[in-house]
Parts: sequence; C-alpha cells; structure tokens
Amino acid sequence: MVKKVSKLPFRGTPDQAAQLEAVIAEHKSDPSQLMAVMQKAQAIYGYLPYEVQVMIADGMEIPLEKVYGVSTFYAQFALSPAGKYAISVCLGTACYVRGAQAVFDHLQELLGIGPGECTEDGLFSLEACRCIGACGLAPVMMINSEVYGNLTPEKLEGILAKYRD
Repeated sequence: MVKKVSKLPFRGTPDQAAQLEAVIAEHKSDPSQLMAVMQKAQAIYGYLPYEVQVMIADGMEIPLEKVYGVSTFYAQFALSPAGKYAISVCLGTACYVRGAQAVFDHLQELLGIGPGECTEDGLFSLEACRCIGACGLAPVMMINSEVYGNLTPEKLEGILAKYRD
C-alpha cells in the first residue's frame, strides 16, 4: 500500500513546534531514538506531514530520506491527518463479494478523496480495511466506532448527511 501525502496545508502551532523541539532536544544525541521521536511527533500533530519530518531530520541531524523512509515503511505512521469522522470500509472477502468495492468507489466520489486522504474541511477521512468482524452484515463500514451494514451505494448520502449536520 502506498501512503498518501496530505494535500491539506500544514497548520502546526507554535506550541506544537515547541513540544517537538523539546522531544528532539531530549533525543538529539541518539539517532537510534528516531522512531521514538517520530511517535511523539505524531502524538503532537496527529500525523507526520512533510514539515514535521523536516523538523525531525534537521533537529536530529539525520537525512530527510531516512525519516521519510521510516514514516512510509511502518503502518503506525500517517502522512495525512485523520478526519473528524474516520471512515473505514471493509474490503474483506465477505464484504467484497457482496458489493463493498462499489460502496468504497461511491464514497470516494461523494467525498472527493481517495484512500488515505482527508476532505479539505477536515470532516472525513477514508480508508479500506480487511475485516471489521461483522461479516453477517456485509458489506460494512465504520465511521469512528459506529458500524453500518447491508450497505449499498444509494444509502451512503443519507449516512454521511448525519455527520455533516
């Protein structure tokens, strides 16, 4: 899976930058702490945008390519922010054979984003997953912790409308 880089502008605050600078200063002399610094940076910002990766690379005197390589290799790191409402569509076998791909494709059209992306208003992010554990309701999706089953593309606009209000 290729991770999508956020198209949204970076909106870091001076307070977040100060927190990250403190973390970097604490670990600057030990390059083996790169992942720990990246984990703390993601906790501060919610994801690892390019600007944060540059701050880490510069602060720890590590090549940016190494920071980027770690951020794209490990699934725990996100390059795009999560939306207020994180949508996860199951594309596991049971859901897939019952039409989950059409549901996923229609969500992309409705939201104007692809997998791993966030809408410009920060309201929705979209991911595919392999199993939600509700195979009897296939196809299913989750919005945050709410499960929606027996989906069809036609049902999606009504479900999304509840979250837009």
